[in-house]
Amino acid sequence: MKLLIKFLAVASAMLLASEFIEGITVDQFWPTAVIAAVVLGVLNITVRPLLLLLTLPINLITLGLFTFVLNAVVFWLLSFIEGVEIAGFLPALLGSLTVTLVKWIVDLIFK
Repeated sequence: MKLLIKFLAVASAMLLASEFIEGITVDQFWPTAVIAAVVLGVLNITVRPLLLLLTLPINLITLGLFTFVLNAVVFWLLSFIEGVEIAGFLPALLGSLTVTLVKWIVDLIFK
């Protein structure tokens, strides 16, 4: 049950980001935001660890701050989904921060 709530929170956070961040557009909750949440989860499981491994030296030099850039790149990959538009890097960065913040709050609630 917790997993479903966290999943729906991520989908809702994407809609929240599209409302408040200029440059991010998500057409509707069902099915666009839900599909985007699934794809984001798959990308975070598969692509993100590989990117973190490949950019480990840069990440060490920047003391982990480059991870924000990687999160934005993974979030930006969602723009390939029909109904999701991300206009540039800055909206992707702000959108990834929004989704991360909402997921962090939900994780604190259901800990």
